[in-house]
Formats: sequence, structure tokens, C-alpha cells
Amino acid sequence: MSTQTAPGHDDVRYEPDEQPAHILSVGLGFQAAMLTLAGIVLTPAIVIRVAGQGEDYLNWAVFAALVISGLSTILQAVRVGRFGAGHILIMGTSGAFIAVSVAALVEGGPGLLAILVIISAVFQFALAARLSFLRRLITPVVAGTVIALIAATVMPILFDMLTTVPRGTPAAAAPASAAATLLVSAALALRASGIWRLWAPIIGIAVGYAVAVWLGLADFSAVVAAGWIGIPDPSAWPGLDLSFDRGFWVLLPAFAFVTLVGAIETIGDSVAIQRVSRRNPQATDYRTVQGAVNADGVGNLLSGIAGTVPNTTYSSSVPFVELTGVGARSVGVVIGVVFLALAFLPKVTAFLLTIPNPVVAAYAILFIGLLFVQGMKIALQDGVDYRKATIIGLAFWIGTGFQNQAIFADQLGFELGTLLGNGMTAGSIVALVLTLFVELTSARRRRLKTDLDMASLPQIDEFLREFASKSGWDEAATQRLALVGEETLTNLLSQDDDEDTAPRRLHIVARRDRGVAELEFLAASDEENIEDHLAHLTEQRPEITDDERQISFRLLQHYASSVRHQKYHDLDIVTVHVSNVS
Repeated sequence: MSTQTAPGHDDVRYEPDEQPAHILSVGLGFQAAMLTLAGIVLTPAIVIRVAGQGEDYLNWAVFAALVISGLSTILQAVRVGRFGAGHILIMGTSGAFIAVSVAALVEGGPGLLAILVIISAVFQFALAARLSFLRRLITPVVAGTVIALIAATVMPILFDMLTTVPRGTPAAAAPASAAATLLVSAALALRASGIWRLWAPIIGIAVGYAVAVWLGLADFSAVVAAGWIGIPDPSAWPGLDLSFDRGFWVLLPAFAFVTLVGAIETIGDSVAIQRVSRRNPQATDYRTVQGAVNADGVGNLLSGIAGTVPNTTYSSSVPFVELTGVGARSVGVVIGVVFLALAFLPKVTAFLLTIPNPVVAAYAILFIGLLFVQGMKIALQDGVDYRKATIIGLAFWIGTGFQNQAIFADQLGFELGTLLGNGMTAGSIVALVLTLFVELTSARRRRLKTDLDMASLPQIDEFLREFASKSGWDEAATQRLALVGEETLTNLLSQDDDEDTAPRRLHIVARRDRGVAELEFLAASDEENIEDHLAHLTEQRPEITDDERQISFRLLQHYASSVRHQKYHDLDIVTVHVSNVS
């Protein structure tokens, strides 16, 4: 039953609202920034060099990417209004946009890339605002599968990085430094506690780096050549191409779809970060998810204005918090500040980039392995049946097949091959199409619109009894369904403690599926979560109470098979499943 509480996270040392020692926040923030710095810098470098653009534009794009990643990471941590998650969600340049960004640069140059990224950001804001309407399409199964696909997509790159070293490097340098990093990091992750566990990532990298330097793998020439403080030539800013020619309209659908894929990734990350940042797991707050997608959109808007590659949430945020046990917002702020500082300190950036590929890859393998597990946890959080298993299995393995160019690679052509060549994109398409198919072929829904008021109870009761009668339910099951409707209405009304609250509308959607009735109650949003109350009751010993709300919660828990409460800005959605079998 979904109202049961997941095991507590006893390893969480600091929740988002808690404040660790300043030196701990700085240390963890710095190491997280160091671990993700290469991705932020190398993604625009790959795009710009593959597209044949100049070094001046490259320097500008990398500088802008660091500044924007810093600002958007801070926004995610502190949360301003409806922008930001209020959690540690590291922002950086998006690998999912590599192919379409290269195509934009080749077709129309940096100006075309800039305007396409801006339009993509507007699309992302629209997705965040209407996220509740996509709840049946972007489900935990889809979001969790996309996160798992990210791991499957990144792992081959990491395996290649293990052996990517300069020519003339001693043969033992790569395997020795990678093994040292991975063994120390894994040993500390498995057995360390207290302060040692918190510093496990930096210790593992430091040991691997030391081995690499000893074996002659590190190259410090870029550090010597770089300046201490500086910014690129502002004249390298590409401006905006507002001609809206053929290239714009040809590439716009691809950018829109990749933005959707990136939004799904952000949704999955923001769901997962809530799970690993609390000692006592709570129901997912979809206002937090909306805030994360909005902040992602702000980052993309700034990226478009600056003329650099779009950004996204880095899924390494989730295993980082899980590994260190620290989910405090202050760490996210420090990460953002470090990115901002590094943008103006080219010599420091160059030094951090001297960490050899085998060392970075070895530690990232540990991170990505944890990420894969988190994705599967999200996908299976509400249990698994043959339909969910079909979606997860097909989406994951078809995505993996396209990623490895094992599925019709020679027959897709350049455009389709470019789009489906990313395993996350291909797998996401499969997951979305299969989920949409299930929705379209489900039993017809019956709907009732009324006021959120106890005076509406007779109307609701009549609606549910008619639904049960047409579904062929017996009297006992019909009575149970009517009682669930009554208790759900009571719980929604009990959250309106303010007598001056404006009247709210209630929409009820009912459908049946293999002997189970699914009821959706849609109403204006409130601060409490029914699902959390039910989970709390599950942990307690049954006892007599005079609190009418507690009695109502227990009755709902007794009669319903499962209860799920999704909270969005200005909208509450309570989904209740009731079986026709006692």
C-alpha cells in the first residue's frame, strides 16, 4: 500500500533546513564543484570544436557556462518564490543538447544556437506551469527509467575515459590511478562513518591523483599558461539571430523535444533529491519539482542570452547527497559560489582540469552506479505490475541499444540517427509512447464537478454509487467506495482552517481497472499532505483518539488500497485506489 512509509534514512546527517559547520559546507561544496567542473567545461568545448567554431567563442562559452551554472545552482538551493527546489541540485551544461547544439552551430552559427535555447527556455517554463496536467504521462515509472538511462548512457563514456591518456603515458598509469581512486572511494563509502564518510569523495580523488602524478600522468602545462584572474573578450558574445529562417524552423522541434527530455531528467532528479535528503521520507512535493524545472528554465534562458550550451540539473547531485549524508542548502550555495569564482580564476580552473581522465572516471563510476539504483527505486516506488515492467524493460533496453548503435544504426539516416543516437532520448521516447498508449486504451473515465463543501457529499455519494453499479460491484464494495469518497472529502475540507478561505471547486475523476477503482480528487492546493498523515499513522500503534481528523485519516487508510497526494502550486490531486474485493 503506497501509504506505508519507506525505511528512514538514518545516514542523513543534515537535512535541507539544517546548518552544518561553515567549514564542512565549504569543504563539501568545493569537492562537489570540483567533481562536476569538468562536465561544465568540456560539454561546450566538445560542441564548439566539433562545429568548427573559434577559440574566442569557446573561451566565452565556457566562461558563461560557469557563471550561469553558479547562479542557477544557487537559485536551486535558496528557492525564490516558485523558482528553485530548495535542495542541493547542481546545475551544469547539458550533454543531451550536444547533438542539436552542434547542428545549430553548423546551420547558422552561435546566434542561431542562442535564439533556439531561449525558445527552449520558454517551453520549459510552460512545462513547469502545467506539470500537473502531465502527471499521467511523466509518471514515476517514466522519470525513474530516464534516470536509469542516464546511467546507461554515461557509463560507456566513463569506461572510455578510463583509458584516455596522453600518448607516451606509462602503461600502468591509467589502471593504477583508476584502481586507487575506485578502491579508496568504495572502501570509504562502504565502511567509513562520521567525518571520514563526509570526506570520502575528496580522499578517493586525492589518492588517485597522487598515484597519477607519481606515474607521470598529470600535465601542468595548461596551468602555467593560464592567467590568475580574467574574463574573455566580451566582443566574443555572439548575439541573437532573429532572422527565423529555415534553419530555425527545422531545428526548433528537435530543441523542443530535447528540452522535454531534459525536463523529465530534472523531474526525476528533484523527486530523488527529496527522497535522499530527509531522515523520515515524505510524500513527493511537486511544488518542489515545479520549482526545480523553473530554475532549470532560468538557467537555459541565461544560456541563450549569453550564447552558450543549455544547462540542466546534474544527476550526480542525488548520489552526492546520499553518499555524504548532507542535504543542507548551504552546501548548494557554496557549490554555486565556487562555480562563479572559478569563472574568473582561469588558473585555478586549469589546475582542477589537470585531474586525469582515469581518476575522474573511476570516481564517477561509483556515483553513476548509485544514480542507477535511485532511478530504479523511483520507477518501482509504487510497486510493479506487468505493465510497468513492460515499460521499464522496453524503454531501458531499447535506449541502451540505440546508445550502443546496435539497433538499425546504418538505416536511420543522419537526422533520425542523431536524435536517437542518445540512449536517454531514445528510451524516453519509448517510455512516453508506451505510457501514452496505456492511458489512451484505459477504461473511459467518469467525471463530476462540484464545490469543495460538505454540502456536496450527497452528490458525490450518488456519483460513486452509480459508478460502482455500472462497474458491477456488490453492495459491500459499493459502500466501501462511498465511504472512501466521504473520508477523502472530509480530509480535504479539514485542511481549510481559515473561515475566510474562498470557495474551492472539486473535480472527481473515476475509472476502473481490473477490479480496482481509481478516484482522483482535484482541488486547490494547501500546505498539508494527506499521504504524509497516513504514513505517520502507519508507524504508530493503533489507539483511541478524539481527534476527528485522526479518525478520518484512519478510516481512509482502512478502506482504501492506496492513497497518493500530489501537491502542485494552486492544485491538490489526491489519487485513491479502492478494490472491489474486501
